[in-house]
Amino acid sequence: MTKAVPLIQLEGVQKSFFSETVETRALQGIDLVIDKGEYVTLSGPSGCGKSTLLSLLGLLDVWNAGRYILDGHDVTSLGREQRARIRNREIGFVFQSFHLISDLSVEENVGLPLTYRTDLGKAERAQRVAEALEKVEMSHRAKHFPAQLSGGQQQRVAVARAVAGRPSLLLADEPTGNLDSKNADTVVELLEQLHREGATICMVTHNPDTAARAPRQISLFDGAIVADRRASEHPRLAHPQLVKN
Repeated sequence: MTKAVPLIQLEGVQKSFFSETVETRALQGIDLVIDKGEYVTLSGPSGCGKSTLLSLLGLLDVWNAGRYILDGHDVTSLGREQRARIRNREIGFVFQSFHLISDLSVEENVGLPLTYRTDLGKAERAQRVAEALEKVEMSHRAKHFPAQLSGGQQQRVAVARAVAGRPSLLLADEPTGNLDSKNADTVVELLEQLHREGATICMVTHNPDTAARAPRQISLFDGAIVADRRASEHPRLAHPQLVKN
């Protein structure tokens, strides 16, 4: 039986930032494989490289050395326009700050990335927006504007925007960082539901409880992966409904 191609494969990826006199190495030789359908959290102290790693996975930045193979395709040498095209079609983003446009309605915000998709007609875009809003239980707020929503509702709209394009990979960078505990739990439960439906999710979080809820938890320190654990290896942390057979 042929083994499935990993969705993400990093080989010796390094990332450094340079000033006039100083080189700061943010990532040091990262080797990482994430299969389709996995739910992975990245955690570690401030400055450990977790957000930098997520940025590279999302093709928002480029690395200095190493290879990145996305769904079987080497994206290491792609130009800016090629990376942007892949981001728009294959990768969904959820950030700590919701990044909703204030003068656009909820449905307009969710549909905005789809307007750059030449493969989708107007009717298909509208259908995807409606499906995404229903998925996050925000259909009743479709005509509202961001200022009329709570923080938790705004983040759910941001999740809808991320999944409307049906991406291969959903990246979340501290998606609960600006939320109270109740709304944070709601957003994490939403991500867990998306995972149960087959989404591949990689989330940066500084919250150990949020990290422990994921089936796979990766810890970084000083730009290197120092631990890679699965919930099934720690029964007290496992959530059976999340761990696939």
